[in-house]
Amino acid sequence: MMRIVGLMSGTSLDGIDAALVEVDGTGEHDVSARVIRSITLDYDAERREAIHAGILAGTADALCGLHADLGEWLAEAVLRVCAEAEVDPGSVDAVGSHGQTVWHRPPAEGRRGATLQLGDAATIAERTGIAVVGDFRTRDVAAGGQGAPLVPWVDRALFSADGKRRALQNIGGIANVSLVPPRGSGGPVFAFDTGPGNALIDAAVELATDGRATFDRDGRLAARGVADAALLAELLRHPYFAAAPPKSTGREEFGRPFVARMVEALRPEGDRDWLELVATLTELTARTIAGAYERWLLPRGVDEVVVTGGGARNPTLMGRIRALLDPLPVIDAGQAGIDADAKEAVAFALLAWAHLRGIPANVPEATGAAGPRVLGSYTPGARAPARTRDPA
Repeated sequence: MMRIVGLMSGTSLDGIDAALVEVDGTGEHDVSARVIRSITLDYDAERREAIHAGILAGTADALCGLHADLGEWLAEAVLRVCAEAEVDPGSVDAVGSHGQTVWHRPPAEGRRGATLQLGDAATIAERTGIAVVGDFRTRDVAAGGQGAPLVPWVDRALFSADGKRRALQNIGGIANVSLVPPRGSGGPVFAFDTGPGNALIDAAVELATDGRATFDRDGRLAARGVADAALLAELLRHPYFAAAPPKSTGREEFGRPFVARMVEALRPEGDRDWLELVATLTELTARTIAGAYERWLLPRGVDEVVVTGGGARNPTLMGRIRALLDPLPVIDAGQAGIDADAKEAVAFALLAWAHLRGIPANVPEATGAAGPRVLGSYTPGARAPARTRDPA
């Protein structure tokens, strides 16, 4: 058994999720995980804007500083979750850190992909004394893959269900889905990014409120607006939605600049215009998720949809997804025994465990990589756990 802290700072830019997890097993087919404690270290406005600045217009100097700062913030989250669990950091075997994606360029015709996550692993190791596994995406990208999504291996290992094909739909800043086969069936996982999750909605709310709000709490603004049918139809023509998997995307495609260009063209003036925009972008997220199911998932067979991520807490968005996917059951994570807030942090704890055991944890069918790869890079802490290598 290993104790591992998983860290996730996602595309919503709302904070760092940290989960202290006990992981046991020898491989994908017998691994188990128990969450001891999970927390979210919220970003204040200054930290959030520093990340936005790095994504939108980062100079070498700014990105260098952000890399170090994120390392400090991630280390803070590790120490906080250990303190709240009353666990000595010296008893933790490793940290699995996704880092913060500041740019993600999927492979295209004649051009390899590239991806950049910041959050200095050496700083995390120095501040906590714990070994760190990070930089998970780059090996898959180097092998010709998208580098995303990375959670399907964990989704299959931990969250498959008896006798059901379960779609695990995460709605963070970007939305991604894993269709996992029934437990024990040995079938393949099918996974990809469906498109925008909360990122466009959040950007519109920030602009509408001059930064006083950073997201549409409980979907209240979208519920007060009416989607603009013409604008929605135009947005749905974006080529990403019709592209076949494997595919991935990020804020560089569906982020603040996307909304800023829209606002410049539309010039919303009063509350009614802004509410209409938020409602339209909420409908866009729901339609693109439902469209992905219609094109790519339903033909493969889906018995149940489990939704996690910040979008699961938006009743307006969830209501539209349920209506569009009816009669397919759409349940929240709690009904499936999944901690929605901790799920992705748990995933990176499991990916760190797989690295330490030498187990390939990408899913080439999902990313398009040339084959299975052990993911991540290792930075020793004050003491290093034994790293085993699977003879296979």
